[in-house]
Amino acid sequence: MSPADASTPSPRRYRVVQWATGAMGRSVIRGVLDRDDMELAGVWVHSPAKVGADAGTIAGRDPIGITATGDIDEILDLDADCVVYAPSPVRDRFSQLDTLCALLSSGKNLVSLSGLVYPRAHGPFFVNELEQACKRGGVSVHGSGVSHGFMADVMPLVLSRLSRRITHVYARECTDFARHPSWAMIHHMIGFGKDEEAYLRAMRPARATMRTLYAESLHLIAAGLGVDLDEIDLDVDHRLAGTDLVTTAGPIPRGTVAASRWTFSGIAAGRPVITVELVHKANAARMSDDWGRPGYSLRIDGRPSLTLYADEEWVSDEISAASAHALNSVPAVCAADPGIRTYLDLPMICGRMHL
Repeated sequence: MSPADASTPSPRRYRVVQWATGAMGRSVIRGVLDRDDMELAGVWVHSPAKVGADAGTIAGRDPIGITATGDIDEILDLDADCVVYAPSPVRDRFSQLDTLCALLSSGKNLVSLSGLVYPRAHGPFFVNELEQACKRGGVSVHGSGVSHGFMADVMPLVLSRLSRRITHVYARECTDFARHPSWAMIHHMIGFGKDEEAYLRAMRPARATMRTLYAESLHLIAAGLGVDLDEIDLDVDHRLAGTDLVTTAGPIPRGTVAASRWTFSGIAAGRPVITVELVHKANAARMSDDWGRPGYSLRIDGRPSLTLYADEEWVSDEISAASAHALNSVPAVCAADPGIRTYLDLPMICGRMHL
């Protein structure tokens, strides 16, 4: 497929299904409603309390006459071009495989905001199941995002075109969660506000979840640079709040976990060749500068070496940016040949100017 194929306007609007309506899913719905080249075809919800609710109301807009369902069969029966898949991350990617394959087999392209940046990281069985489902439905599947899906994998590949004899790639992301609206994300997934004992008990499944998500990013970078990783090493550390902290999602009491640092190292030829460091802080303005300030750092060691810094203001709303990233991918994904289509397979994805 040429870039021109993906940018040619569709003769009709893309019919989009939103799967799951957390903060990210609600942002996607609003994004679809605001575009003149897309229309909302349906919404799947996890919570029984949302079943039957109007999709516009769920997204904080006026009612639009489309009601949410918790029945996958109703989604499979819809006439739709693409599903934007945004459930909570899981530690076992295989637990979602049947659902993913059913959606693809029904003839719906899929853009994921919950992994699938590089499905080959999960082995040949996982890849074969997705490829066969894509073949049955005549569609493609693509993983998008902003953390796992841009600064930690796409941007290093973009910068790499300016260097040769690359020896190491380093990407660091420090995120301030003070304004993040989801308590489920901050407390249950990241672990902020838990006492140290509870946090450490939850660490084993959390490590599995994070490895599932970010191993894909490291493997994508490696594939783009022509390297096969032998293994991925994972290290994690945490810090306790020295004082009571306030976040939009809820309070983080003094003495509970308020910061964490995850370091993923892709190993090849006996040494780290790709390092991705993720620092999460509950309220960076009221915490020490240990592990740096919120923002992003990219460094490529090569000839020449390259460094890029961006502070936390590089994007005004990360949730909105992630949903826009997914929706901007829809035309290219729908135009692609059937199968798994990563950033290495698709043309450059651009936004749309509003005049």
